[in-house]
Amino acid sequence: MRRHPEMANQKDHVLVTLSDPDLIQQGDLGTLLSIRFYAKSPLTRKHLVVVYKELNKTDGFVLTAYYTSAPSKRRVSVWKRSRS
Repeated sequence: MRRHPEMANQKDHVLVTLSDPDLIQQGDLGTLLSIRFYAKSPLTRKHLVVVYKELNKTDGFVLTAYYTSAPSKRRVSVWKRSRS
């Protein structure tokens, strides 16, 4: 929490971002980045990025999560339609 104090009390947003992301990007060293836009966040309108690693189809773990103004230009694994 020291590096991302804005993530305090954001467990619900992290879980929604993992279960229903706007897009998923390939990360480094086998990680994935689940990204979802939030019109309201502790910082203003931001994208939440959750960096995670899958061990298999049903198991994995979160490495970190943070808010950002725009996702990076990494390779997109899955792109979902925007919500209305």
